[in-house]
Amino acid sequence: MSLLRCAFTPLPVAPDWYAVPLRLIIGFGFFAHGYAKLLSGPDHFAGILAAIGMPFPELLSWATVAIELVGGLMILAGALVPLITVPMIVVLLVAIFTVHLPNGFSSIKLMSYDASGAHFGPPGYETDLLYVAGLLALSIAGAGPFSVDRYLQQLRLDRARRTKDSSGA
Repeated sequence: MSLLRCAFTPLPVAPDWYAVPLRLIIGFGFFAHGYAKLLSGPDHFAGILAAIGMPFPELLSWATVAIELVGGLMILAGALVPLITVPMIVVLLVAIFTVHLPNGFSSIKLMSYDASGAHFGPPGYETDLLYVAGLLALSIAGAGPFSVDRYLQQLRLDRARRTKDSSGA
């Protein structure tokens, strides 16, 4: 296989394998953010939500933690992806419009570098948009191999075949 051919054709793997790395990074990312909020205490996050003027900060804090933890695990497993994507995208949109939008697009703003290391400015909405794009891709094209959704789809197909075979069609 020539290098030129690799530049113009996809890698020699099944097309739905794109979903595996997406599920791993998106699922782990959401779970890690939810776990961090849980460890620091949802009350701490509720204080942040109150400071930015969100209504019902205690309820929203616990809802966000739950969506990030459960959603992260469900994306990792590829379970009910189109369904869990909706609340996950809502969390991302709230973060974009309440926190990140004033900081611009870029998520990495190197401000300076000194003996103590790199110093960064406030992150923009770039990463949140990448998460939204990944969730939409998984919802549109499927959770891919080694997923609960694929397993459930196969069960439905098998049941439909058995029903068709038993009816004599």
